[in-house]
Amino acid sequence: LAALAEPWDGLLDPAVDGPQEALVAIPDRADDGTDAQPVGYAVALPEDGTAYLAELAVAEPHRRAGHGSALVAALCDRLAAAGHRTLRLTVRETDRGARAFYDARGFAVRSLVPAHYEDADALVMTRSLQTSSSN
Repeated sequence: LAALAEPWDGLLDPAVDGPQEALVAIPDRADDGTDAQPVGYAVALPEDGTAYLAELAVAEPHRRAGHGSALVAALCDRLAAAGHRTLRLTVRETDRGARAFYDARGFAVRSLVPAHYEDADALVMTRSLQTSSSN
């Protein structure tokens, strides 16, 4: 919840209760040499031939270290191997950082959803899935 601009307590309920692909990013070692703790996660909900990226979050001090990119690449590989053809997500239209992140990973804007968030519109973005760890 701390990593999200607009947290919602029930956001992960469908991911916990239903079929999902969930991945967690854990560095090899913490900065102090102890066993590392999770720093991020991704959850996708399978749909017919498509999966919905319900959550992608990386803790603030661990951003821009490749964890989000690794989570998206691994998730895309897993979903493609499971037979999904497309990954879909929604992103706040005004969040330029998130949009640039998804653009760089092959997502394209498909539609606008007015007033999706309390204070902003959302963009629906999709990308084709291929088995490749270079996503």
